[in-house]
Amino acid sequence: MAEQKESSVLFSLKELMNLEEDRIKTEERDRDERARQELEARAAAERAAREAEERRLRDEEEARRLDEQRRREDAARQEGIRQAEIEKARAEAEHRAKMEALAAQQAHEAQLAALKQDKGKKRLQILIGVVTAVLVIGGATTVVLVQKSQREAAERQRFVEEEARAAKDRADQIQRQVDSLQKKEAELIRQRDSAKDDAERAKIEAELAKTKKERESAGRAGPGGGGGGDKPAGGSKPCNCPPGDPLCSCL
Repeated sequence: MAEQKESSVLFSLKELMNLEEDRIKTEERDRDERARQELEARAAAERAAREAEERRLRDEEEARRLDEQRRREDAARQEGIRQAEIEKARAEAEHRAKMEALAAQQAHEAQLAALKQDKGKKRLQILIGVVTAVLVIGGATTVVLVQKSQREAAERQRFVEEEARAAKDRADQIQRQVDSLQKKEAELIRQRDSAKDDAERAKIEAELAKTKKERESAGRAGPGGGGGGDKPAGGSKPCNCPPGDPLCSCL
């Protein structure tokens, strides 16, 4: 009976020791698990902080890049506006000068036409006097001469009017050509200022220089521009300016 009690006590002690060992192992496992979780949490926090810092630096760099790009675009736009305004002012000055030259030439032609018409009227009056005198005598041939003189005067008047219209048509055509080339220049300037690389910009510059040369050549062909004015083409029409006229366009 005593041995049985002793065995029971020993069993109970062993059970208690086993339970205590299990408790200690459980606590160690829990402690290790908490330590692992804490390490992972710290590592995750450090990683998140590092990623946030990297993201902040990237955002700041991107903001700086966008700001610099906006500044460059604003500067290019302002320069384009300035160049366009300069070109517009220069084109307007050229246009005014050409219009003034054309008006002066038309006024000169009108004066010459008026002088010719006055001379024609005087000659016609003289002829009418002669015809009257001849009619008193009874000649009918003078009537034919008067009619011929009238036809010649009318023909001269038509010729002067046709020359004036032709000069105006040429001036209008040249002005339309100049306006078209000026618009093309402005568009090329805009394309040049927004070019993405040097090759494209050089190509546009070449086209712009060509367009400017064409416009200047067209301007020189206009009234007062050294293009020949109303000088007869190929000698098909005679020059009707009085001798010694300093404003004659045939000279």
